[in-house]
Amino acid sequence: MPELTRLDAGHAPAVLAFETENRDYFAASVPDRGDGYFERFAERFDALLAEQEAGVCAFHVLLDGDGTVLGRFNLVDIEDGAAELGYRVGRRVAGRGVATATVLELCRLAAARYGLHTLRAATVHRNAASRRVLVKAGFVPAGPADPAHLGGEPGTWYARDLVHREQNGLS
Repeated sequence: MPELTRLDAGHAPAVLAFETENRDYFAASVPDRGDGYFERFAERFDALLAEQEAGVCAFHVLLDGDGTVLGRFNLVDIEDGAAELGYRVGRRVAGRGVATATVLELCRLAAARYGLHTLRAATVHRNAASRRVLVKAGFVPAGPADPAHLGGEPGTWYARDLVHREQNGLS
């Protein structure tokens, strides 16, 4: 059974393998990270861990039983009880409800472990699968996203009130 766990230094090889193996798959629905991401992966990974240590972000990986990364689920720009949610799942688990289930789990963690009350997520218009995940996970459209935030593509912000949903027994 897949397990959502907080990112640590030991995950670096598995995260790089996940990103490399799924690069073309991801580029079909979101802006590509570019060659520089892969060329400077170790440096960027260390920077993520430093941000996490500083409490600015909380990064998670969804691991298969053998330690293979199935997806990445992140809370970034944590401030004043709010954060931005970002996520991606690999091709081998796409379309199976894994992203929705894990986003719901991260919403619970965001409230319980990190004390957050609001999450926002932006997705490009062409990524219908991501929009479906957000809506199924209780997010509602909250306005247009600046294309500069989404690799130059138009998109929409979604938001979810964690406190109200938890108090009313909603996932």
